[in-house]
Amino acid sequence: MAIACVIVPIPYYVEGPGATIDLSELITVNDKEDDFSGSFSLTSVGIRQATVLTAAKAKFSDFEEVVSKEALMGGATTEEYDQMQAYYMESSQNAAIEQAMKLAGKPYEMSYLGVYVMSVEPNSTFYGKIAVGDTVTKVNGKSFASADELVAYVHGQTVGDTVTVTYLHDGKEKEASGKLIALPKPNEGKAGIGISLTSHTEIKTAESIKFDVDNIGGPSAGLMFTLEIYQQLVGKDLRKGLDIAGTGTMEADGTVGQIGGIDKKVASASESGAKVFFAPKGSSKEDTNYEEAKAAAKKLGTDMKIVPVGTLADAVAYLEQMN
Repeated sequence: MAIACVIVPIPYYVEGPGATIDLSELITVNDKEDDFSGSFSLTSVGIRQATVLTAAKAKFSDFEEVVSKEALMGGATTEEYDQMQAYYMESSQNAAIEQAMKLAGKPYEMSYLGVYVMSVEPNSTFYGKIAVGDTVTKVNGKSFASADELVAYVHGQTVGDTVTVTYLHDGKEKEASGKLIALPKPNEGKAGIGISLTSHTEIKTAESIKFDVDNIGGPSAGLMFTLEIYQQLVGKDLRKGLDIAGTGTMEADGTVGQIGGIDKKVASASESGAKVFFAPKGSSKEDTNYEEAKAAAKKLGTDMKIVPVGTLADAVAYLEQMN
């Protein structure tokens, strides 16, 4: 019985260093291989169901952490969490393609598909009808050019009004009707559907850019995706033979966004033999990724260089000045 307690899963997860993956294995541009020496690699946080044994072990590890399901998934179900991670990965790919195309001076078109549902409040009259991962395309038959336009339209209605929402679920168009509810702060008193939204977009370009990222989720590979795509687009050796890892989201204005678990990603990259690690620099005291990365590297005793990057341009400038 004691042995069973050690190996049986408990309602917690262990986060630790995940894989460091060479992006030339995951991204192909115009059906050609990246044959420059060195590598650009994404880094990840490994997440596994905890047992009594692995949870106890994590307590004595500098780079492992025990977290509850609530802390990990923010109250979402496992299915909803997986849907959100898939959306974040899709958005990360689109952002990487856009920024790489822009930097390479190549044309592209970003089209708006609708509004992606990130969560549904339990008190929403659409709860159980619309689900996380659905894409809202219309409200009362009206189409919108962005999530902000949709939200402004709904805010202009009256609490208690009945609205009809058109949405895509598993690729099929559906409709649901319900009453608008009064929203909490910061939109207190305004009418709302009771769902959190973000714009769902698609990028089109004459370049053939393919990703093979099964079982990888989240937005944190955005910067490294962008660098790998850009190097292949312009055919220029940016790495100069070095193995370069890193992390950070890729934002629409070219900034590199903060991410979670950077200490674990530094540990993973160091173990892989990377020589340089790009860490989001941030622009405020709350943005601590770079400091956390430096602290992790010091604790590891690694000679891997931690480089702060605030924008894609920062990363490219650093690469271009490397000897």
